[in-house]
Amino acid sequence: MNDILQGIRADDGTAVAAADIPKAVTAGRLVYADGASQIFTIDGLTTYSERSGDSAGEWYVDDHGRFCSFWPPSYRACYVLRWMVEDGRIVGLRFTGVRDGVTFEGRYE
Repeated sequence: MNDILQGIRADDGTAVAAADIPKAVTAGRLVYADGASQIFTIDGLTTYSERSGDSAGEWYVDDHGRFCSFWPPSYRACYVLRWMVEDGRIVGLRFTGVRDGVTFEGRYE
């Protein structure tokens, strides 16, 4: 975890406040269970990397305070973000799709 998250107090499973979403997603590379990884930059860009290569997209916080992503040419999705906390330390993020309810986890590398 990057120092960017210092000062944020979180319990496992609590929602990430809209104001903290930029810090949460840019704190470090997220690694997913399938081995893929993702980097988010503060300027709203993201790169998803897996064995078949990299995909470039964009991310933003919408008017409802949710994390959303856009993958050209037309895919948009919004998620509820929840903290993953182990032994009092933030270790990653849980993303739950607003439309489909599917949840996946990313751990900070």
